[in-house]
Amino acid sequence: MNIYVGNLSYEVTDEELKEAFEAFGQVESARVVKDLYSGRSRGFGFVEMPGEAEGQAAIDDLNGSVLKGRTLKVSKARPRSEGQRGGRQQGRRRNFY
Repeated sequence: MNIYVGNLSYEVTDEELKEAFEAFGQVESARVVKDLYSGRSRGFGFVEMPGEAEGQAAIDDLNGSVLKGRTLKVSKARPRSEGQRGGRQQGRRRNFY
């Protein structure tokens, strides 16, 4: 199960995110999303857990909990839609003269 974790403190590391979810079962991966240019956390991340029941238990228990002073928003991650690239410039054209 792929899990979205929002409202992360900018100081949370991949390892700390993984540790928070390991209490509920095996964690395949945990990644805090970082800005491409600055390398700073963007305040959200993703955790991959192989078991559906374990993943749902983690969502139920960790949603609304506090990690490093921030109240987490935890939910099942939605798959990206076709053609979605992300970024602020999506769908905009820039003309350079």
